Amino acid sequence: MNEPTRPATTRVFIALAPPDHAKEELGRELRTAYDTHPHMRWNRIEDWHITLAFLGELPAETVPLLRRPLAGLAAHHRPPRLALHGSGSFDDRVLWSGLDGDLDDLHALAAGVRTVVKDCGVVFEARPLHPHLTLARARRGDHSSVGEIAETFSGFTGRRWSAERLHLVGSNVGRSPGPIRYRDIEAWPLGDGNSAASRNRK
Repeated sequence: MNEPTRPATTRVFIALAPPDHAKEELGRELRTAYDTHPHMRWNRIEDWHITLAFLGELPAETVPLLRRPLAGLAAHHRPPRLALHGSGSFDDRVLWSGLDGDLDDLHALAAGVRTVVKDCGVVFEARPLHPHLTLARARRGDHSSVGEIAETFSGFTGRRWSAERLHLVGSNVGRSPGPIRYRDIEAWPLGDGNSAASRNRK
């Protein structure tokens, strides 16, 4: 007897992405750590992102419902000016770089994203926003590598850049034993600050 077919789902989050020059700048800062800690599970530089809302597994038919409202939201938010800044860890397992710059604008954009998602009927865990860029994960039993690496670039501050697009991203986390891979489902340009909503926020 055949097992019932499981409904198709997509693992989804909404994020910003640093431009290539900002990622390359931090990548140069991490070169020594890549050599001294090759056992770390390093994220690919092209996959670096700043998560605004993690939605988890969604039915495939739900994802298109997010497109129009997220496009409208993006059009009414001017791009925050940000810079990669400092370092830290979560639970001695996850290495991250923080952010500096227009953090109030970043939090406002994230709040707007989460409101849009809820208005679309999507239920998700609304974790407090801690803006960061996840760089690597330590393997089980390794309680020292993340702290050692974080200390080496704790004083890092990159050049400022504008977050030009809002990204709806799908990932393969938990679907295979291989590396995590991300793909843009769609991305929308953020507004230029000339809309009525943007002017009211100035």
